[in-house]
Amino acid sequence: MGMTINANQIWNDPNTVQLAQALVDIDNKTDMQNFLRDVMTEKEIIEISARLEAARMLKAGKTYAEIIERTKLSSRTVARISDWMQNGAGGYKQALARMDELHGHIPPVRAV
Repeated sequence: MGMTINANQIWNDPNTVQLAQALVDIDNKTDMQNFLRDVMTEKEIIEISARLEAARMLKAGKTYAEIIERTKLSSRTVARISDWMQNGAGGYKQALARMDELHGHIPPVRAV
């Protein structure tokens, strides 16, 4: 019973399009880190980073218990990420595949 996400609906707003374009235009890690630090709170950066790590761990076949232990995300959030990976816009899958292609592996997030 997954949630079906219309990947294009949110992108009808020029502000969201501008954000996506800004992210694409940043071409190095330091500039990206600086941008993310200015545009988001530390808590938001940590939360989104944990979601990416949960997606990586789900892809690797880890259990919800292992994911919750490492990321400190709620079981509900892990379930939602799993659902998005199955029924979403394909963003997690594409990002993880690209990271693996570029870096040979996806480094795990360190415990905070």
